[in-house]
Amino acid sequence: MNIADWIEINAARSPEKTAIRFSGRDISYAELAHLVDKLAAALASSGVKLGDCVAYLGYNSPEMLALLFASARIGALFMPLNWRLAGPEHRQMLVDCTPSLLFVEPPFLDQIEAFRTEFSTTTTMVSLDTAKDNWISWIEFCQRASGPAPRQPQIDQSTTLLNCYTSGSTGKPKGVLLTQRALECNAANSTDMHALSAEDIILNTLPLFHVGGLNNQTTPALQAGCTVVLHPKFDADATFDAIEREGITLTVLVPAQMDIMMSHPRWARADFSSLRMITTGSTIVPRHVIEAVHAKGVPLVQVYGSTETCPIAVYLKAEDARRKIGSTGKAARHCQLRIIDASGADVMRGDTGEILVRGENVMIGYWNARQATDAVLIDGWFHTGDMGHQDEEGYLYVDGRCKEMIISGGENIYPAEIENLLIECPDIAEASVIGRPDERWGETVVAVVVPNANRQLTSEMVLKLLEGRIARYKYPKEVVVVNQLPKTALGKVRKEDVREMIAHSHNN
Repeated sequence: MNIADWIEINAARSPEKTAIRFSGRDISYAELAHLVDKLAAALASSGVKLGDCVAYLGYNSPEMLALLFASARIGALFMPLNWRLAGPEHRQMLVDCTPSLLFVEPPFLDQIEAFRTEFSTTTTMVSLDTAKDNWISWIEFCQRASGPAPRQPQIDQSTTLLNCYTSGSTGKPKGVLLTQRALECNAANSTDMHALSAEDIILNTLPLFHVGGLNNQTTPALQAGCTVVLHPKFDADATFDAIEREGITLTVLVPAQMDIMMSHPRWARADFSSLRMITTGSTIVPRHVIEAVHAKGVPLVQVYGSTETCPIAVYLKAEDARRKIGSTGKAARHCQLRIIDASGADVMRGDTGEILVRGENVMIGYWNARQATDAVLIDGWFHTGDMGHQDEEGYLYVDGRCKEMIISGGENIYPAEIENLLIECPDIAEASVIGRPDERWGETVVAVVVPNANRQLTSEMVLKLLEGRIARYKYPKEVVVVNQLPKTALGKVRKEDVREMIAHSHNN
């Protein structure tokens, strides 16, 4: 089954039911099915063929979701871009995987226009608003539709559908390739995790460019025939309003969102009685956050996974939320889980090792990165780079990361990307970027730099080097200038020693 059929099936079953509620308008399943068909036809009329890329840069919208399903219909590769990134970061992705069509919302048009000629002269540029020079408007694009899009028998569940970029440990982003079958398997896992039914009303405030926002609940809900209440982006007041007024039964909130809501004056009196559970993840969840949600009478359940797992790989169920506080649960219904030591052998229950995942929801590889793919996909198992242990009942607890990744507010930040930019400066001899634990954000970024001889460095000077080159959320919250960095005998910086050094200076 093509996943675009999910919408058709629900349109036939409940044509008038609201599929998506967005900014004061309700889109029924019949209307959504019609939009998907129109966009698929317009894509085909624009020359998009099996395997061609369709990219989208903008906030959450029904049109973004419809383009995903339209891409599935014709076998195109849908690439959602992170609107929080800076122009040079988008350029890198668009050069790496150049789209046939690029859809851009008005706030980001100038950013793309600044370098559009560098990545392709064959890409059709579509403005989600009125047209500008060398762009076509959304209305003009939709008018390209002429009859139904052709159905091709070679498009099946093995067809690659999503290319979601995630930064790598080298600082270079990697495109994670997920098939239609991966999304279907992930939806089955979500249905089991949430006991999902057509009666549920889902609130999504997470960005759809992340698989967490796209696939934890949103695409599974559209398969199940639920109503999805979609927000363009997270706003605490709007989230409170939706939960209290829309009869929301399920939502996903990362710890940073919940911390903001808990600090809000509305938290104490907020009515969460419609919620069956709240799902959280993306980072280790502080116990005080879990207990605060439970105090509202709502189970807080953790999900574990990554972009490479679509993302659902391990989850807790509502009935275990209070009994297993701190655990991310057991392997998803359609996944297998292993914990291995450095030699590759399975560890005993209670012992920490690297977390491995296997299932049809796992990526088929990274875009144009065979070496990186082979390093993490071994004998069918995805090596996550995360460390964890299982208790005597098989419940997983994530202990940390063997990768250097920093997770701040649910966003992945890789030190090498920032370090590579800093050491370009002639005033900086060395740089090491680490994460410091933070109650609200999970971690914050700290840059530790060594100046070259006879050079003076200030925090302002260091931060200025990053302006316009990386997303604001990746900026160091603190810059520490030191005389030297701790290193091994081979000259490699010892990250753990840097963390200890910074922790000691912070405590003093």
